[in-house]
Amino acid sequence: MSARPAANAAPRAREMNLFRRYFELVASGRKTIEVRVQYPNLRKLAAGDRIRFVCGRDEALTTVKRVSRYTSFEEMLDAEGPANVNPDSPREQQLANIRRIYGPEKEALGVLAIEIELERPTTD
Repeated sequence: MSARPAANAAPRAREMNLFRRYFELVASGRKTIEVRVQYPNLRKLAAGDRIRFVCGRDEALTTVKRVSRYTSFEEMLDAEGPANVNPDSPREQQLANIRRIYGPEKEALGVLAIEIELERPTTD
């Protein structure tokens, strides 16, 4: 017989690591688009899924509102708007930063723009 999860257990979520500067933007609710490449494990990501972003011991739980696919980072930034990806950085700087994280071989896999919404803890 298997034990049932506790009623107050944290919602099941996919975990993704973030650099501190991006984590702070997600945790504050200011970053609404997370950019990833289309690795096989992300192909089924869909609206309604949850992502727990992690940076060290800190975490921020989000809900996926939408997942859009693009052929390049430039196309994604043009369609999604740089301010949604990183409100503190101009478009060209964002493009350079993203390409430092993901090389051309990764970009060729396809680009995902994951629209997220920060889940606020409920107070009882």
